[in-house]
Amino acid sequence: MELTEYEVKMKERIEYLVEELGNIRAGRANPQILNKVKVEYYGAMSPINQLASISVPEPRQILITPWDRNLIPEIAKAITKADIGINPLQDASGIRLIFPELTEARRREIAKDIRDLGETMKVAIRNIRREAMDEAKKMEKESLISEDELRGQEEKIQKLTDKYVEEVSNKVAEKEKEIMEV
Repeated sequence: MELTEYEVKMKERIEYLVEELGNIRAGRANPQILNKVKVEYYGAMSPINQLASISVPEPRQILITPWDRNLIPEIAKAITKADIGINPLQDASGIRLIFPELTEARRREIAKDIRDLGETMKVAIRNIRREAMDEAKKMEKESLISEDELRGQEEKIQKLTDKYVEEVSNKVAEKEKEIMEV
C-alpha cells in the first residue's frame, strides 16, 4: 500500500490552512490580503500584483502603486468590492490601505476563529487517516497483506497523521501569537 496519495492530501490541507491564515487580518499590514482581489484591465480580470507594485512602508499600511496611473480608481473600486474590511485611500500616485489597531476583544475573537480553523483542518487530516486505515484493512481482508503488514501500515499512517496534525498546531500557534502581539 502506497501512502504518498494520503500524504499529498494531508499536504493540501496544510496549504489550504496557510492560505486561509494569510487572509486573516491581524491589524498588521499583510499584502496577502489582496491575493483574491481582481481588477478589470483591458477586458480581463487581473490580480492586483500584476498591475501594480505592492509595498508595506509602515507596519499598518499597504501602498499600491499601479504601473498605469489610470488604473487607480479601478483598483480602489475592486478593493472596495472585494469587501476586505479596509477602505482604500487614493492619491495621485497610488492607493493606501491603512489597517486600524485591533481591540483586545477583537484579537481574542480572531484567535478563537484561528483555533476553530485549526481544529477543522485536524479533523480533515484525521478523516484522511481513517480513509487510509480503511484501505489497509480492506487489503488485509482480501489477503493482499498479512496481519503484521497491516499493523506496520497502521503505524506508518498514524506517524504521518501525527506529523501533519502537529504542523497544523504549530501554524495555528504562530498565527495566534502574531494576532495577540500586535
